Amino acid sequence: MSLLPRWTRLSGLEPLQITPETNFVNVGERTNVTGSAQFKKLILEGRLDEAVVVARQQVENGAQVIDVNMDEGLLDSAKAMVDFLNLIAAEPDIARVPVMVDSSSFRVIEAGLKCLQGKGIVNSISLKEGEEEFLRQARLVRRYGAAVVVMAFDEQGQADTVERKVEICSRAYGLLTDKIGFPPEDIIFDPNVFAIATGIEEHDGYAVAFIEAVRELKRRFPHSHVSGGVSNVSFSFRGNEPVRQAIHVVFLYHAIGAGMDMGIVNAGALPLYDDLDPELRERVEDVVLNRRRDATERLLKIADRYRGRKGEKRAEDLRWRDRPVRERLTHALVHGIDAWIEADVEEARVQATRPLDVIEGPLMDGMNVVGDLFGAGKMFLPQVVKSARVMKKAVAYLLPFIEAEKRRTGDTGRSNGKIVLATVKGDVHDIGKNIVGVVLACNNFEVIDLGVMVPAQVILDRAKAENADLVGLSGLITPSLEEMSHVAREMERQGLRMPLLIGGATTSRAHTALRIDPHYRAPTVWVKDASRAVGVAQSLISMELREPFVAANEADYAEIRERHRNRGDGKRLVSLQKARGQRFDGGWQDYEPPAPRQPGLHVFEDYPLAELVEMIDWTPFFNTWELAGRFPAILDDAVVGAQARELYRDARAMLDRIVAERWLSAKGVLGLWPAHAEGDDVVVQAGADAATLHFLRQQVDKPVDRPDFCLADFIAPRDSGRQDWIGAFAVTAGLGIERHVARFEAAHDDYNAILLKALADRLAEAFAERLHQRVRREFWGYAADEALDNEALIAERYRGIRPAPGYPACPDHSEKATLFRLLDAQRHAGVELTESFAMYPAAAVSGYYFSHPRSQYFVVGRVSKEQVQDYARRKGVDVAQVERWLASNLDYDPE
Repeated sequence: MSLLPRWTRLSGLEPLQITPETNFVNVGERTNVTGSAQFKKLILEGRLDEAVVVARQQVENGAQVIDVNMDEGLLDSAKAMVDFLNLIAAEPDIARVPVMVDSSSFRVIEAGLKCLQGKGIVNSISLKEGEEEFLRQARLVRRYGAAVVVMAFDEQGQADTVERKVEICSRAYGLLTDKIGFPPEDIIFDPNVFAIATGIEEHDGYAVAFIEAVRELKRRFPHSHVSGGVSNVSFSFRGNEPVRQAIHVVFLYHAIGAGMDMGIVNAGALPLYDDLDPELRERVEDVVLNRRRDATERLLKIADRYRGRKGEKRAEDLRWRDRPVRERLTHALVHGIDAWIEADVEEARVQATRPLDVIEGPLMDGMNVVGDLFGAGKMFLPQVVKSARVMKKAVAYLLPFIEAEKRRTGDTGRSNGKIVLATVKGDVHDIGKNIVGVVLACNNFEVIDLGVMVPAQVILDRAKAENADLVGLSGLITPSLEEMSHVAREMERQGLRMPLLIGGATTSRAHTALRIDPHYRAPTVWVKDASRAVGVAQSLISMELREPFVAANEADYAEIRERHRNRGDGKRLVSLQKARGQRFDGGWQDYEPPAPRQPGLHVFEDYPLAELVEMIDWTPFFNTWELAGRFPAILDDAVVGAQARELYRDARAMLDRIVAERWLSAKGVLGLWPAHAEGDDVVVQAGADAATLHFLRQQVDKPVDRPDFCLADFIAPRDSGRQDWIGAFAVTAGLGIERHVARFEAAHDDYNAILLKALADRLAEAFAERLHQRVRREFWGYAADEALDNEALIAERYRGIRPAPGYPACPDHSEKATLFRLLDAQRHAGVELTESFAMYPAAAVSGYYFSHPRSQYFVVGRVSKEQVQDYARRKGVDVAQVERWLASNLDYDPE
């Protein structure tokens, strides 16, 4: 029996492994009443449903762990902790990540630990009350199976020197491991970050003390982790964000280099350290590293120069153009500058023995720098994609010379490996796949991209023909999960043995372990995002790395499968009868549903794009590029702000051209029809055409005052005597996109091709938001006086909802077929459905309109076999077919 590697393993509903390759673990801080005024207000006012939204936003914005703190004098903190943790436990999209239970009261911590359904973190314990109390608390943490944050705080107070920090943490480590057998990998040290440059001399060494303590703690205790509150270090410069940002960058650069691997700041996407103004960087380093006695005074002298510089345009520095051609090529690749690339490549070609030497020499050297910076968390995806654009243009210039050389000598050069990428049959989404392809190509992998909607046999045939080293599958919609399983089964049946990579928004480590890996005996690896793709691919290609990597992956999958087999009945679902007995009460005896002012179908041809631009929700746009944060705050973020501003400028410039030059056109259709609920179905009367919409119900074991929701609950039942209505819509902003994407790709410009697709997606979502606004004000008219700004619209502070098939409240994509028939969406909106119910063009949105004032979004989550059988009966299809459609929602293993 092989031993599992000594990695930290946390979990919500899904596991989180912290391995040596995990650059930095981002802990979301906004569900903390001591750190978020908004969250505190929601909790104090009892608006728990809105507080849950804050937690969901944290997860959506990239938090790998969420910190929950209820330490407020006006609260019963233990009760508030329990209530909130129980609420988020019923929301699978939040509960999938581990929870950090945070309190200064261990009574509150223990109350929280009793609610966790996975393995969380306790924040924190310390030696300030002595060893006996420390060990008592630690034993309880161990009993509950949690990891723990240990503060550098003892009976004498908080540690502020290297010696004291290391002494206290070492003492705590010894007590934890020797006395009670606490796993080293479940210990997280917080050696205290204090403010520097305060004018008090003894504070000058605080940053160095932290960094050196981190270094020594990681040397002594390599399996444990080190965390800290980064924003504290720059507190003396509050009000001067450019200088604070520089201090954070420099501090994190050195702290992460010393071994800091966890914290509130999203250190997985640092701005380029080398791009700081050289004078500012030097003086900040003097302060952070305490290199001069006058460091604070020297930084203060120049600090005001940077105050208010946000958005200020700087003159381009062209001194790099005076360097040797090899250095110029590296600079151009790292900074994504293509203005002089052909001239520089030609100069390098003339100097080289053969044209291929330019690729395998200076160009790959430059891309290796890009790869190192990206792997170290010091470059962003947008920068890497720009680097790839420069590389592609350089290679394109050299290709005629290489082909001529190849005809003469037969030399084909070398690559790290060959990978076939495809979005699986029935799915049209490819932005994530394209980004992965770019990142792999930047690291000298030969990428064969088969595009979207690729049948399994086409993937297999191409993999065989190319003698591929790897195959990568991508998909966004849930039916793609079943198609990926089918591809894996076919790869096994046809005897392929190259590793299989799985990625996409709906995929997960657990699903890969349970539903895909068992069908294929070669390595099958889930790739969370583009930043992991290179490390995974290189590990699978390398003769030295492959065996231990595959062994660790198999051990991880075995643990997931074992946990799945032994999950027990503790979190089992309630019966369908009980769930229906706890349905939402619409108050139909007192509530009269509003009739639409303009019922029927309404078609929108060539909708004005300019009207949609200002309704864009930018936060998901930045998430596409793996820049975590909410807009507009992300533009001033201490870590990702500089790159976010550059990306935003590029996006706004392209939007101006999209609108002015009519690159895209938008079409849409909406319908408003009489409807009534029959159980968990809604019967719609669209003129002479009657249709039934089928919905699923939550089966969560909830307190009696909290309903198990189904969307049908928001429509008046037939026997209520009330006439109700339902709406539906389908929109796209992607018509005409193909020729512009092709134009960019022909120019080897992946950056702008991906940028255009991402913007088309945002415009489609903005179109959906705008139509819903007009429905509420004009067509249905139940909120004619609504006057909300865009921020309020994005926060959904309006009456009514617009859930979409395939999303949490109605996870079955096949219901789009009925919706599209009612709307005649292909004719009216130019949107069609694939066989897996993906919409084409990909920049499209469809869904329903509900008007009930208490209608709300929710997550259906897991469903029982009883409900699946009932749903199949209502839809008139086989149970096996429904099980394929709802694979990721099943609470059982299909036969």
